[in-house]
Amino acid sequence: MNILISTATWGLLGSLAFAIWKRIRCLVFSPLDNIPGPSRQSFWSGNVGRFFDRRGLKFHMQLAQNYGCVVRMHGPLGRRMLYVYDPLALHSMLAKDQTSFEESSNFICCNQLLFGPGLLSTVGEQHRKQRKMLNPVFSINHMRRLLPIFNQAVHRLRVAISSEVIEGTEEIDMLDWMSRLSLELIGQGGLGYSFDPLVEDAKNEYGDALKVIFAALQDVFFLRPLLPYASLLGSRWIWRRLLDLIPYTPARRLKTLVDVMADHSVLIFEQKKIASEKGDQALERQLEEAKDIMSILMKKNMAAANEDKLDESEVVAQVSTMTLAATDTTSNTACRILHLLAEHPEAQNRLRQEIIEASSGEDISYDELNQLPYLDAIIRESLRLYPPATLISKEAIADTILPLSEPIVGIDGKMIAEIPIARGTEIYVGILGSNTNKAMWGEDALEWKPERWLSPLPRTLMETPIPGVYSKLMSFLGGKRACIGFKFAEVEIKTILFVLLSAFTFDVTKKSIVWNVATVNYPTVGMDSAKPEMPLRVQLVS
Repeated sequence: MNILISTATWGLLGSLAFAIWKRIRCLVFSPLDNIPGPSRQSFWSGNVGRFFDRRGLKFHMQLAQNYGCVVRMHGPLGRRMLYVYDPLALHSMLAKDQTSFEESSNFICCNQLLFGPGLLSTVGEQHRKQRKMLNPVFSINHMRRLLPIFNQAVHRLRVAISSEVIEGTEEIDMLDWMSRLSLELIGQGGLGYSFDPLVEDAKNEYGDALKVIFAALQDVFFLRPLLPYASLLGSRWIWRRLLDLIPYTPARRLKTLVDVMADHSVLIFEQKKIASEKGDQALERQLEEAKDIMSILMKKNMAAANEDKLDESEVVAQVSTMTLAATDTTSNTACRILHLLAEHPEAQNRLRQEIIEASSGEDISYDELNQLPYLDAIIRESLRLYPPATLISKEAIADTILPLSEPIVGIDGKMIAEIPIARGTEIYVGILGSNTNKAMWGEDALEWKPERWLSPLPRTLMETPIPGVYSKLMSFLGGKRACIGFKFAEVEIKTILFVLLSAFTFDVTKKSIVWNVATVNYPTVGMDSAKPEMPLRVQLVS
């Protein structure tokens, strides 16, 4: 044990020394020094502490509004970084010159520890193979097949909430219900597995872990720069043993949450694998007829040519990846929309009227659901102004040039038309900046106005080559790393609103709801609380 502790200590010190050496090399003059941006808080942390702080939404808005489409940021130990939402620069990073930019090494290493070798943890050929295997199961045709599954689960939730408000208006933590519902929807539609019967007071260890894992990640964000270097120490097993020895409670808590997630992922995979290997005809037929994404993936993988097959570890990693990525993003986005509708009762009433007129008390088809203009406008506008994730970064894997759609004025007063990017430079994708760029969206870009989607969008916006995969928005990114499940998320949120708005009205409480920065932004009651929750006043539609 003493030998292991000594090895761990020297390994971490070596990683820290290597990280410092890499940063010292960056202290010489760089072209990025001429780009406007906020001042650093300190040499040690730069200003990324404000960027990653859960209370940092104001700083994110300052980056998006106060410095232009390219902003210099200060990383730890003097490292230069950029925040970019210039449309031509984004197009170059995500589409035209995407081979020169990959997910940052911090991001990849962190996801490797969280998920294993899944879609969010791989690059290059391995990522291409996984994406090729998964793309067909996220098609629109497959979403049509999943809608009845979604409807069944949301109707169960409707019954559960109805039992809570049968006597009148009640204050309900909608984040708790949305988290449980999203887990069940990705369970049923993604994994062919039921996590939650959606009945009152039912608890789920997996769901509880997923609900807090992004907040737990924020508690250890300052360790991220060490991950690419410390990962050289060896496998995930060694890392896990080292975490057991580190006397740092947030790191150990995160490991516990990851263990819960990993154990459930292995269990789900093994159940499907055993059914196939045992030759149980009924279970094999069930796998053959299954509509869930994981069953189809396993079937496709078994039939694939050897060079296209995924290893078992990659398939298991997709379970964790899909579950975590699809749970918090959709549940927190659904909560954000319910919160906005509670704050804007006139919009809520208008949406409810559209839903009631379209449904006549019955479920509707996928195509009919996507032809409800105000429902579509509510979701697009909410994703525009309040994207669920704003911490996405890219890393230059080669020296390159970043073109700009319009020149910017450098600190020295000279015009800058393109920016030399050195290998290793980390660039944050300005999701919020692009989505609220007044030059494209208009002077009311910071206002929540669903009606903007019911009329032609500004000509300047439509003529700008924004590389987002969804409605001129960067909320789901673009290019080869665009969110593969954005259609899954869209139909899930539409189903939730369609069913719940026809049954309930939502109103704000006297408690102040604050939205916190994290890998996926989450709500708390007040700024001092770290507990993810979002209470609303709920009553039956009269």
